[in-house]
Amino acid sequence: MKKRTKIIIGICITILIIITGVIGYAGNYFYTLAIDSTSDKSVVFGSSENDSVAEKAKSEAEAAFMKHGKDRWLTNQDGYRLHAYEASQNANKWLIAVHGYMGQGRDMLASGNRFYDMGYNVLVPDLRSHGQSEGTAIGMGAWDSDDIVEWINEIIKDNPKAEIALYGVSMGASTVMMTTGHNLPENVKVAIEDCGYTSAWDEFSYQLDDLFGLPSFPALDAANIVTMIRGGYNLKDADALEAVKKSKTPTLFIHGDADDFVPTSMVYPLYDAAVCEKDILIIKGAGHGKSKEVDPKTYWDKIDSFIETYMK
Repeated sequence: MKKRTKIIIGICITILIIITGVIGYAGNYFYTLAIDSTSDKSVVFGSSENDSVAEKAKSEAEAAFMKHGKDRWLTNQDGYRLHAYEASQNANKWLIAVHGYMGQGRDMLASGNRFYDMGYNVLVPDLRSHGQSEGTAIGMGAWDSDDIVEWINEIIKDNPKAEIALYGVSMGASTVMMTTGHNLPENVKVAIEDCGYTSAWDEFSYQLDDLFGLPSFPALDAANIVTMIRGGYNLKDADALEAVKKSKTPTLFIHGDADDFVPTSMVYPLYDAAVCEKDILIIKGAGHGKSKEVDPKTYWDKIDSFIETYMK
């Protein structure tokens, strides 16, 4: 082999090693930033001056819920111990409320109290790797929907006549949609999704562009490889759009028209793709997860009427 050829091959190998190293670093960086539940997420969420106000409201909602509620635990099929808040009464109607990305069940207890006061039994899980539930990787709905199915089966085991409504916000909304893509028991009557994304891949692609001005390739592809290695799942499995194409559960789609975290444009392909009975509500002026604050009457009236259509 000529010396010149050897030099060219050496340069190519060096460049390949550098590129692989850069891509590997980027993949690990984005995994840590987005999927590792123990890492700092301020780059994504920023910091809020209202954290103390929000925490006080959550604590008050938790105290009110636990006056008639209790902690419930489930060891899922993957061996993780999962926590939920449960408030039950002499009723067959159940509401499962699912929180969002980097949240916890406490975030949904104010809504849970509202449904309890309306006569529902209420279950509010901490998703895997959130709150008191075990795990270190955020599933973006991929395995969370499997866990919700397990909670559904636990309810039915205790109450075979249960009629169940699913309600989720943000990642919880996408989890609810992915849950409806399963072969669910007839006990599940209705689903409410508020500002869910079409898929984890679409959401992260949007965030890469919005936060860093980067295309999804190769950064997201690299992050997905790391997610499969470190997190144990494929980001492409977290796909609400594909789930609603199979769903038989009547679903209400809600989104704020000022949402710039999960863009409003995502709700329309979800609604169009759904083959189940469905309705849609767009709240004017509402940012991400803020629809019930911006126009609470329209929001809750629509949810109540939609649920009551399928649960008497």
